[in-house]
Formats: sequence, C-alpha cells, structure tokens
Amino acid sequence: MDVQERPVGGPVLARQHLLDHDRDGPPEVPLERADFVPVDLRDPAAVRDFFAALPRLDVLVNNAGGAPYRPLAAADAERHARVIELNLTVPLTVSLAAYEHLRRARGSIVMIGSVSGSRPSPGSAAYGAAKAGLENLARSMAVEWAPEIRVNTLVVGMVRTELAQLHYGGEDGVEAVARTVPLGRLARPSDVGAAAVFLASDAAAYISGASVLVHGGGERPAFLDAATVNKDQQGEPS
Repeated sequence: MDVQERPVGGPVLARQHLLDHDRDGPPEVPLERADFVPVDLRDPAAVRDFFAALPRLDVLVNNAGGAPYRPLAAADAERHARVIELNLTVPLTVSLAAYEHLRRARGSIVMIGSVSGSRPSPGSAAYGAAKAGLENLARSMAVEWAPEIRVNTLVVGMVRTELAQLHYGGEDGVEAVARTVPLGRLARPSDVGAAAVFLASDAAAYISGASVLVHGGGERPAFLDAATVNKDQQGEPS
C-alpha cells in the first residue's frame, strides 16, 4: 500500500484509496471503507493520472519499496539502479503527483524509511543508499513545501511480516534475530502503522522534517559482546 487518504481534521472523503505497485492484486480480505487501485508506480504518467482523478487527498504514505539480498558484485549497475528507482525515485514521483492535492488540504506526507539508510547495509547496499536519500529528500520537501505540507520519515527497523523468514530464516532464525533487539521482539506491522497515523494526525501538527525511529531500541553494539571485560555490567541481551 503506497497511497492512503486519511481523515486529518476538517471535512474529508469517506474512503481511503490504496495504490499498490504489487502484481499480486488486492488483499484476500477486503478492507472496510477502502478502495484498492493497482498502478505501476514506475510509470509517472499512470501515477499522475491516478492523482488527477482524486477529488481530495489529505495524507500520502510512501510505502513502496524493498529489495532482494544481492551483494554489490553479484549484479550489474542496472539491476541495482532498479532498486534505487523503486525506493527513492518512486516516492519522489508519487509525492510530486500528489503535491497540489496535499497543498490545498494542508496535508501530510509520511515516508517509510529504514535503518539501512543510516548504517552499512551489506547485501542490500543499493537499498540502503536509496533509503538514505529518501530521508534527505523528506527533509528538503519539509522545508520547500512548508507551511502547507508536513513531511516526515519513519525510520523502520526489522519487522515481523509474512516474509520475515526470507530475511532471517525459519522460526528459530526469527526468534534469534528478535533477541538482538533491545525490546526483545521484531516490530509488528501495526507498530509501524500506528506511528504513521500519529505523524499524519493533528497530534503531530508541529512535527515536520523529522525522522522517527521505529526500531525497538536499535542494535546492540557488536563490540560489547566481543569485549573480554565488564561482562557483568554490560546488560547483555536476554
């Protein structure tokens, strides 16, 4: 889901419009008061046509993204560029297409970023580079488009989704990875959704250009486990 229209103060549309770049089609269980519209987000003309047909837009959540595990030397530059396109160029394309609607509604944009944008990302370097760019793009948008449009980024850590095993292995791998997170678990999709709703709402009316970390406390520094002193005072993960 890449575009959401949500009530954020004042009269608004009664439905959400969910724009998806995925080829799998709409969800098996219909979402109440929601329309699912498949659009190729790499096609700027199709994106512009989608927004031109909307009567109003209050909130844009740029959630398109992702990347396979791919070491840099395992693919050519063109394949890595496709990852950058999906994770950076597409949110720019969508945001520009939504600009006039959001300006009139004094709306909000929420970028879905990643901790991969602020740390080394071996195996997904192009993805990490794109997410770093996305966070910077959001800060620039927040300045250029103020005061009519607020723009923020959720910097998301590891999330337990139906595809988590592709990144972390089976249930044992998922649980082992979860133990490295200070809060002791991976994020639930609802954790990310709740943070996005907050940033889009009037409760965050004075928040713009911000990067909100949704990562359960981050990552325990590797040197703590490698060090041979102060083991009883380091607060080792449970």
